[in-house]
Amino acid sequence: MSNFAIICDVTCDLSKELQAKYNIRALDGHYKTPDGAEHTANCEWGSEEAAIAFYNDLKKNPAGYTTAPLSPDEVKAVLEEYIAQGTTDILCLTISTGLSGTYNFFNAAKEEVLAAHPEANIKVVNSLRYSTAFGAIAIKASLLREEGKSFEEVYAWVEENKNSFHQMGWLDDLSFLAKKGRMNNFKAFMGQLIGIKPLGEINHNGLTTVIGKAKGASKAYEAMLAYMEKTIVDPSNQIIFIAQTNRKKFAEEFRALVEERFHPAEIIMTDVHVMNGINIGPGLMAAYYFGKPTSVNLVEETAIMDSILGTK
Repeated sequence: MSNFAIICDVTCDLSKELQAKYNIRALDGHYKTPDGAEHTANCEWGSEEAAIAFYNDLKKNPAGYTTAPLSPDEVKAVLEEYIAQGTTDILCLTISTGLSGTYNFFNAAKEEVLAAHPEANIKVVNSLRYSTAFGAIAIKASLLREEGKSFEEVYAWVEENKNSFHQMGWLDDLSFLAKKGRMNNFKAFMGQLIGIKPLGEINHNGLTTVIGKAKGASKAYEAMLAYMEKTIVDPSNQIIFIAQTNRKKFAEEFRALVEERFHPAEIIMTDVHVMNGINIGPGLMAAYYFGKPTSVNLVEETAIMDSILGTK
């Protein structure tokens, strides 16, 4: 197996178990609670009850929670730790630059480390994604490493294919994404969408874009599966991820439907942890998978959903 490190920021939403399984390290971030206290943001809840309590409190006071990424000095310390241990090839993956300055912080740290350690080879990738879509890219990089692909080969593959990682699902409350700048067409879906499931995909900047809406969960499931069928590539040989924020029942229902339709190599159920949860809010239920490259401004993807829903 190729010997290089894969490091992500905490917004990859990979649990400690997944980090250990795929030999990926997710660096903690920071967040503040409504009482002004500062906390470390990691990819652990401790218990399902803790996650539910967090999202319930977040819904009551969304403005009271804020997030902050790692500083360049914090990233630098981790890079130097690996180099001291003899690992000089390091692949760093970050949340989309359309959502955060984390990529710039990683690059600043990289330049300082390389000045002191010119023998190191550090690459920083702007994933153009966040949360589980970002984590799916990191896991694919790990699998390629396990296959024996070189550091440079894995880096090149990720850069070439990162826009082929899709999200398809719904978010009951769009206001969180809109307020935190993670949605680019919120005005088109203003108002109380009672019973309506806005169906979202991720664009080239990592922003969630609503490309359709379905009435009720059953219709949404049908549309989501049909959309996945038209955009997914080789499902039987890939991992499909399903993430949720306080929508476990729907996630489990959708998992069964995805298994029945696509028979993927594996389905991994994941949580959205604090760092992303503050910006997404409760009510997310979505699948993440590798498929055809997404088009600019999701023009082709919107047309696909329009045809599925019969809206145009």
